[in-house]
Amino acid sequence: MSVETTKEQNPQMAEVVDWWEPPMPPTDLIFDDGEPLKSNRHRIAMNTLIRSLQQAWLDRNDFYTGGNMFIYFSSAQARNRDFRGPDFFVVLDVDGTRERQGWVVWEEDGRYPDVIVELLSSSTAQADRGTKKDIYERVFRTPDYFIFDPFDPNSLQGWHLDASQRYQPLAPNEQGWLWCESLDFWLGIWPGTIDRETASWLRFYDTSGNLVLLPEEAAQQQAQVAQQQAQVAQQQAQVAQQQAEVAQQQAQVAQQQAQAERQRAELLAARLRELGVDPDNL
Repeated sequence: MSVETTKEQNPQMAEVVDWWEPPMPPTDLIFDDGEPLKSNRHRIAMNTLIRSLQQAWLDRNDFYTGGNMFIYFSSAQARNRDFRGPDFFVVLDVDGTRERQGWVVWEEDGRYPDVIVELLSSSTAQADRGTKKDIYERVFRTPDYFIFDPFDPNSLQGWHLDASQRYQPLAPNEQGWLWCESLDFWLGIWPGTIDRETASWLRFYDTSGNLVLLPEEAAQQQAQVAQQQAQVAQQQAQVAQQQAEVAQQQAQVAQQQAQAERQRAELLAARLRELGVDPDNL
């Protein structure tokens, strides 16, 4: 009996068949709406978080980090296109080598971001503190959520999902940093220059309080270490050369002393012979 025949003969069965055939997720997803980031500083701030985490976990492929890209999590949201996604996010325990245009939850085994950072602006601050925060808490169940305004160094706030699946505000440490349990890093403010722009940047710090470096900072640090090692090696070579010169001088002195002793012995022997004494019989 065909499905069509069953529906005509038994309306109740038709309801069961329809219940087991949910609508397929949309396939006409867009991943670029053409809207730029809020400012150049916002772009740098986002890339700083992405690139420094990738540098910190250079030997790992079990995570994905991105920003300013769509996250699709429901058919209705995908059709309405009313949610663009966070400025920065991290998903743990996934294949980080796979290329993605966006994060499509139903193509990722239902995985949502483990960490989200929203970079505030005057036009988004209300939504980032309200609507989006509510989505991240109730729909995404994202364990760690942070907000920061790149133009306000005192704006950092964060929340962690507790056992009741509700966000609880994070308390800063003495430096004003907030702990990100999912990443095992601190999030704190670092004043300095990145990509030729000087500002107070949101950066990661490790458990020892060391700044998590960007690739170019790590390369510079490695170059400095290599230069220091080369200087130490040069100093050691100079010390070795000086020691060799001292040893050579000591050998020359010893040789001169031996030669002087031999000359004295020869003079003494000659004097004894003049006196009629055979020095070999002494």
